[in-house]
Amino acid sequence: MAEISNPYLITDKNIRQPPSGWLQKLKFLGPGFILSASIVGSGELIATTVLGAKAGFAALWIIIASCLVKVALQLEFGRHAILTGETSMQLFNKLPGLKFGQGHWTVWTIAFMLLLKVVQIGGIVGGASVVLHMLFPVVNIKVWASVNALMAAGMIYNGRYGLVERGSLIMIAIFTVFTVISLLSVQYTPFHFTWADVLNGFRFSLSKEEIGIAIGAFGITGVASDEIMAYNYWCIEKGYASYTGPYSDSAEWKQRAQGWIKVMYVDALVAMIIYTGVTVTFYLLGAAILYGNENIPNGNEVIETLALIYTQTLGAGVKNMYLIGAFFVLFSSVYATLATWTRVFTDIFGQVGWFDFANPAKRKRVISVLSIVFPAAWASMYLSINLPVLMVLSGGIVGSFMLLLVVYAGYYVKYKREQFLPAGKFYGILFWISIITILLVAVYGLSQVLF
Repeated sequence: MAEISNPYLITDKNIRQPPSGWLQKLKFLGPGFILSASIVGSGELIATTVLGAKAGFAALWIIIASCLVKVALQLEFGRHAILTGETSMQLFNKLPGLKFGQGHWTVWTIAFMLLLKVVQIGGIVGGASVVLHMLFPVVNIKVWASVNALMAAGMIYNGRYGLVERGSLIMIAIFTVFTVISLLSVQYTPFHFTWADVLNGFRFSLSKEEIGIAIGAFGITGVASDEIMAYNYWCIEKGYASYTGPYSDSAEWKQRAQGWIKVMYVDALVAMIIYTGVTVTFYLLGAAILYGNENIPNGNEVIETLALIYTQTLGAGVKNMYLIGAFFVLFSSVYATLATWTRVFTDIFGQVGWFDFANPAKRKRVISVLSIVFPAAWASMYLSINLPVLMVLSGGIVGSFMLLLVVYAGYYVKYKREQFLPAGKFYGILFWISIITILLVAVYGLSQVLF
């Protein structure tokens, strides 16, 4: 399928009828692959496993909830993109309330909070660098951090959607194989677990220390706040909005829009299956192996400690295989996050009036510049702080607060703006379950931490 030259300009010329059968719909999947590559990274390899190491099986419920309950919000952003062609930052910029210059206060707040997450992504770059240093110890970690930054910049510099999607799909395939093999193998070791252990993960009882880690994990695992916003861009660049065409109060437009929304639902479902499966796998391995050993990852030793997941289950001879898999888990997050941030910040710059986001040539130039700036900032942050676990979990807490802005925007779009194509009652129920769960976890977590 050829890429649309300017997917952010919705006209009649790219209109296309949606596929009807499941097999035909599978040909148009893609945004979810990029989302999965971003999701299955630091949250799963570091935050989720650390939570399992500290809490055992007890916090399994919050990992599963984190993966499932945010999807309805993700779908709302995707629906909005298909029906209107608006980007996430255009959505936020049209919310009622105070503006500073041309930018709504939520746009400025998101920019500020994403910049705080530079620390988190720096931790992921650091983790990937530690892995490469373990594979090739003759090269200094600082050099590997620079290499990772340059690789990410080189792969995203072009800015093309197709390259981002294909790269994400390859990395997903590699790290999924490694995690599935390890989960199956752990059952043949002294660290095997039972269904009773798994059911113990739903007893809703955590210590204050575990609550802090759980809040960070909830903010990172599953579709995080920045990934929910990012899904909007990937749906547009894949062509869902352009194929639907500009709004028309006609039966043909509504039928076409409903068809592409159904394709988007399939895309989101496949992505949810991938990242939920891998996330739960990492958590169970951390709870079974690391909690049993009371071996809690710390500092730069986190990757070596997590290597126990593979060496204990498959033997020391496969340590290098584990490290290769761990690298792709971490680097996929850097890769997909860079693709996302370059678009989000380019859009932010457009919304506050610094340049014309709709101009494809100017947009590509800004994306190219940011594809160099962000990796350099991430690598520098890691080299300055040099504590991957703390860096990653801090970003998760920021992400948990940013989710509240996403909830507000999702609610406003669904209930306060004109609905060109109202969703069904079942979708509405899922949407409210998503909102209520996010709010309850936020309130519960804050009460435990503060009191």
